[in-house]
Amino acid sequence: MRICVSLFNLSFLLNLKNFNFVNSLKTKKTITRLHFRLVYREKSTRKLSLSTIIALARVRMKEKLDPAQSLNCASDELNEQQENPTHFRCDTRVSDDLSRIGDGDSPSASHVHVNASNSQSEVAKDPASLNHASVAPFQRKRGCQSEDDSTTPLKVQRCLSPQEILSKPVDVLSLSPSTHVLRSPNYRGPLTPQMCRRIPTRDNPPPSTSTWLEIFREWNHAERVMGLDMLLNMCEPLQIRHLWAMVEPKLKKDFISDLPKELALRVLSYLSPDDLARCSQSCRYWDQLIEDPLLWKMKCSEVSTIDPKGTPLRRSKWLEAHNGRPINDWKQAYVRYHELRSRWKNGKNNPPKVLKGHDDHVITCLQFSGDLIVSGSDDNTLRVWSAKSGKCVQVLLGHTGGVWASEMRENIVISGSTDRTIRVWNALTGECMHTLYGHTSTVRCLALNGRTVVSGSRDASLRVWDIDTGECLRVLTGHVAAVRCVCFDGKFIVSGAYDYTVRVWRAETDECVHIMHGHTNRVYSLQFDGKIIVSGSLDTSIRVWDVETGRCLQSLVGHQSLTSGMQLSDSILVSGNADSTVRVWDIKTGACLHTLSGTNKHQSAVTSLQFSRDFIITSSDDGTVKLWSMKTGEFIRNLVTLESGMSGGVVWRVRVDSTRLVCAVGSRNGTEDTKLLIIDFDDPKWNY
Repeated sequence: MRICVSLFNLSFLLNLKNFNFVNSLKTKKTITRLHFRLVYREKSTRKLSLSTIIALARVRMKEKLDPAQSLNCASDELNEQQENPTHFRCDTRVSDDLSRIGDGDSPSASHVHVNASNSQSEVAKDPASLNHASVAPFQRKRGCQSEDDSTTPLKVQRCLSPQEILSKPVDVLSLSPSTHVLRSPNYRGPLTPQMCRRIPTRDNPPPSTSTWLEIFREWNHAERVMGLDMLLNMCEPLQIRHLWAMVEPKLKKDFISDLPKELALRVLSYLSPDDLARCSQSCRYWDQLIEDPLLWKMKCSEVSTIDPKGTPLRRSKWLEAHNGRPINDWKQAYVRYHELRSRWKNGKNNPPKVLKGHDDHVITCLQFSGDLIVSGSDDNTLRVWSAKSGKCVQVLLGHTGGVWASEMRENIVISGSTDRTIRVWNALTGECMHTLYGHTSTVRCLALNGRTVVSGSRDASLRVWDIDTGECLRVLTGHVAAVRCVCFDGKFIVSGAYDYTVRVWRAETDECVHIMHGHTNRVYSLQFDGKIIVSGSLDTSIRVWDVETGRCLQSLVGHQSLTSGMQLSDSILVSGNADSTVRVWDIKTGACLHTLSGTNKHQSAVTSLQFSRDFIITSSDDGTVKLWSMKTGEFIRNLVTLESGMSGGVVWRVRVDSTRLVCAVGSRNGTEDTKLLIIDFDDPKWNY
């Protein structure tokens, strides 16, 4: 508060010896308490005079009176001080301060300071004029009518009577929580019953309130708005603050609690998980609503955090035992997804496992499914590894040439070799279930769908096989050069070859539906989602085709060399190129969204890539595996960095799932051992 009495003046006052009522310690404490009470209760910006404090202290020492009596007694004290100037020198601000304390410093009250100390000093020499000198400034300040306006200011002025006061504009002085006093700023006499009235309440409103409300009720909306605007312009800040305190709670509406549960969940489903976590702290009902498994199932479906059976990834028994609330499996699945994403970004992973077994040969193909990892090599073998233990479970022996293609579904492995055969294996037992003969050259690519596999060979043909019986169902001929890549969705077979063309075949017959011309060099890679075909070629271009019409929809230009690997998801395509760059495309518009390059780009050809909703993972001949942001294309960090990188060390292949990264590592000059690296980012507390 800005009202204060200087401690110096107060200490001076307490040390005065010519006042009897100040001599006692009790009186000193009372004055001190009164001082601080006035400091913290007074709302005016003006200072209280010492005379005011003395007068009020004297009243408090006599007896405990109500506010009205205290003011009257204080006025009597002032009169006594004015009549005995030798005992106490009156300060003309005392009456004004007492009035201001009583009325709470009403905005309409008139507070005009008059400093008459000099006049009092002069008049004090003449005892006959003491009363005139001490009272005249107070009366002039209050605007009392002078008996003779032409006389000097020290003459006594006549105060107005109560009848005259009641006929003049009044001011409101608060005396108690339930009483108002109506007084004129010019009136300083005693209070009368006519000057008091009760404070208006809801039960006892002002007489004109009902009339005003009735008029307001009859107005239309536009009239009410205009009336409220005019009313607000007339209000003072305190009144507007009171109005806001009443209006603000009415504007706060918990509409979620009023909606049916199904609609409330639908509304909440549009919030992000971070927002849901904040909303759950609002109230108990919102917390219970946000814990609904259906809501978190929708959130999990947005990030594909669902296993193939459609059930959430469950939390471990350890966490269930340490959680007092019922387990919401879908929510915990999302929590696990969030934690995994953070661990991928921040490098919080378990110590990598190193799997050696192909000696110094090249690992040509890599498959990863569940807990099983299958690697194929030019040493004529395939090896089955356990991702959890890091041990070699089976060695698949039988091929007489290097293995250059493989496919895997659950525990079934299909492999193609330079020995011109295709073999079907049981990965758990190591048994060769079928050996498929028919091709006359190296089997270079495979595509598995259900119980049917399609093989492409350097003999320029494709063959369709039943893996249960080992029977060749169809032979597809038409290409005039080696078939390098093939895709199969159960209805259509798409093949790319060294004859610069892409062909579409019907799986049920040997009919070639479309022959797509456009590339000017060999086709090395394909992606097919059932409607859209994407082909990458040595001519540096990537083309997008419509499988139904065979028409070229887009030609994606930007790479400078062979596109060695691609992945398609919805309308987003990620391509890796021998020019050491990776690009992210929108195949609907043909726009390049991101180019993964810059100071942290690969220093050699990109050999493999995979991407998810959040990340892109790429490997290269420079011996590194890099992690990029799918959303922004920014480099995050290196997942793997070989010591022999850029001096012969190579990462040939990468495969990932939500928790693990598997890399096939080696070298072309013996600087790096051939091996598999398994990096697990899962927290040990999770168990599934």
